[in-house]
Amino acid sequence: MAWNADGTRTPCRMHAEYLRQLYLNNALARGEFESGGRRVDLAAIRVPMFVVGTETDHVAPWQSVYKARTLTRSPDYTFLLTSGGHNAGIVSGPTHPRRRHRVRTWSNDTETLTPQQWHEKTPPQAGSWWPVWDRWLAAHSTAERVPPPTLGAPQYPLVDDAPGEYVRQK
Repeated sequence: MAWNADGTRTPCRMHAEYLRQLYLNNALARGEFESGGRRVDLAAIRVPMFVVGTETDHVAPWQSVYKARTLTRSPDYTFLLTSGGHNAGIVSGPTHPRRRHRVRTWSNDTETLTPQQWHEKTPPQAGSWWPVWDRWLAAHSTAERVPPPTLGAPQYPLVDDAPGEYVRQK
């Protein structure tokens, strides 16, 4: 749970605008959020999407995360609901003994279910969501390639092992 110690490290103005626009005003979902002087149109999204919600998330309740399906028009859309909460549901890895998940994929850009219908029609499966995501990534990725020589070059030396020394700062 070291990630819980990871405080918000953003400039005050950015953090305030982020909270005001995305949380209080819900500007992204309402089609009013701007970036670089242009409105962000979620309905224009046509790329494959893998969206994850957690059952007991207190910050982003899964029913709200699920709404991304109705806001976007991806013809290859997967929604996965995993057990756990905001941090633990995402971070606990593939060997966690008590995890479960539900997953459904659509292969068109309009079909959907209400959150309640989705929950009733999508049976729980034992195990972590990570292997499902791993298979999805493999199916949606090109073959592995050798990285360019500049990646990992000495000008970007390793600072510390994950999760990073700033998490342990007091």
